Amino acid sequence: MNENSNERIAALNDTFRRTFAGGKVVMTAGVAALDESLLEQVVNAVRTHQAFEEGDDPYGEHDFGAVEIASEKFFWKIDYYDKAMDGGSEDPADPARTCRVLTIMRADEY
Repeated sequence: MNENSNERIAALNDTFRRTFAGGKVVMTAGVAALDESLLEQVVNAVRTHQAFEEGDDPYGEHDFGAVEIASEKFFWKIDYYDKAMDGGSEDPADPARTCRVLTIMRADEY
């Protein structure tokens, strides 16, 4: 992919992560078991995440991040599937051909 594609993917990922619109959001069992207040803090931290580091974001796509809440580390990851959800997207820069899936997990579940 070229730099323009990566920038487009990053913009689409940022919009999806902030709004949860245009894809699917899932969480692991460990995140789902959190008390409501802590879960709300984790979700808010994912939505507002802006600290993208080169080691976690080598292609500049804003598709992975780590947040710390109440001394516990959580990861989030965006994956790209085709619209039928039976394989990877051939072009993550094209929202008409891509379903984004955001997974929120505890670091110890990774």
